[in-house]
Amino acid sequence: MRFVLRLFLVALFAGAACAGWLAWFAQSPVPLRESPLAFEVRPGLGLRAAATEMAGAGFGFRPWQISLLGRLTGQANGIKAGSYEVEAGITPRQLLDKLTRGDVTQAEIVFVEGRTFRQLRAALDADTNVRHDTRGLSDAEILARIGAAEPHAEGLFFPDTYLFAKQSSDLAILRRAYRAMQRHLAAAWDGRDPALSYASPYQALIMASIVEKETGQSADRPMVASVFANRLRIGMPLQTDPTVIYGLGEKFDGNLRKRDLLADGPYNTYTRGGLPPTPIAMPGLASLDATLRPPATDKLYFVARGDGSSHFSRSLEEHNRAVAKYQKRDGGR
Repeated sequence: MRFVLRLFLVALFAGAACAGWLAWFAQSPVPLRESPLAFEVRPGLGLRAAATEMAGAGFGFRPWQISLLGRLTGQANGIKAGSYEVEAGITPRQLLDKLTRGDVTQAEIVFVEGRTFRQLRAALDADTNVRHDTRGLSDAEILARIGAAEPHAEGLFFPDTYLFAKQSSDLAILRRAYRAMQRHLAAAWDGRDPALSYASPYQALIMASIVEKETGQSADRPMVASVFANRLRIGMPLQTDPTVIYGLGEKFDGNLRKRDLLADGPYNTYTRGGLPPTPIAMPGLASLDATLRPPATDKLYFVARGDGSSHFSRSLEEHNRAVAKYQKRDGGR
């Protein structure tokens, strides 16, 4: 009987000591190799495996210690993958709370208005905070992976600043940008001027991309949209250089020549009427709104003044005078 009592007391003392140690461990700052300390929890890792990698990244604890605490607090199965960053003074309990909340560090990437999808892919590929799941995929394969029904990727992604957890998939970021464009385009289409000639939201997206590329100053954007809407309505060729440049692709060397304007192709709006087959860049919200709600004007031409703004004309004669005034060489639209 005494032996059993003694054994019970030893076990009770050991349990109390263990509980005391665990309480001390849970509330004591974790030694860090450096502060702040960045680390990553890879998808699929359990707490014990993650703790092993965290110890290797610079945490001053043994993996079993944090794993035991996680099991006792019920947090062992709730940790979330991602990139994290901690400061000196963090305790094991606070660390577990951070891991189960998924309080990951964030990065950001900017999708710029007027950029092409090729430029967008290059920006994603160059970003070290992104997991590059699109490398080696064709544009069509990317569209399939993000659930897009369109056959061509150009213009489908909304230009904005996107925050994301470090090492997020570039596919996830593209999916967000695609859905954002779908929302903004649908809203602009619902509020469109019913007198416009666009047969579908996609046609409006094409025109918005042209308006984006042709606008020098934001104040001129509605008038640029009006000019192109007027041309489209009366069957006049759009005659816009950015579509020709887009059609040239990587062959464009920065100098648009007369022979380029005369060479027929699907994106040459000098030789072909109507809209080109696809957008030519990412239009921003202002270009979408201007395209679908342009002011009612009689303007059919515009020419750059040289300060970023444009002069708008209703007739070719007036336009030619403006070209002579504002440009020393032939130009204008």
